[in-house]
Amino acid sequence: MKKFFLAVFLCICANGFAQLIQVGPQISTNITSINTSNFSSDHTNTGIGFAAFARINLLLFYGQAEFGYAKSNFSVYQNGVGETEFKLGGTDASLIFGYKLIPLGKLGNVRIFAGYNWKNYSSISTSNNLNSIAIDKNNHSIIGGAGVDLWKLTFDIRYLAGLNDIDSSNGEIKTGVTNFSLGFKFL
Repeated sequence: MKKFFLAVFLCICANGFAQLIQVGPQISTNITSINTSNFSSDHTNTGIGFAAFARINLLLFYGQAEFGYAKSNFSVYQNGVGETEFKLGGTDASLIFGYKLIPLGKLGNVRIFAGYNWKNYSSISTSNNLNSIAIDKNNHSIIGGAGVDLWKLTFDIRYLAGLNDIDSSNGEIKTGVTNFSLGFKFL
């Protein structure tokens, strides 16, 4: 009988803990645009990302940490020189704080959030060397977005506004990334 009560107690505690902390994998697509005055035009390109997330829920508020790998692509064109495509990939980490705007009961909720993102580019490649840019390996961004939780799935749309210049030469390039992500909560 003691084992039965212990098993019931552990199930209740595990259910309460699962409501407080949620973890899982996440996949995303990244649409990268840049803000620059050094080039006559730039082109938006897409990339992909993989991450793990952990979320702590406190009533209508939550905090979320993410850590993974992401790729970003963009192209620049300079008159008389030509077009160069840049492919950047590396570590991606985010800290997010949010508010559950519309609770949907056991079904889920609609959320808004803001936070900070840090990227460390470990893989930098170009399609050619026509527009040679020395890329700074660290990029810092602020995040704003909205999301929906349905059952164990999370859907987020966010915008990452680059804070620093990733062109470590004379020019200036700041990134702007629109990110769509899909996650699955194990707990």
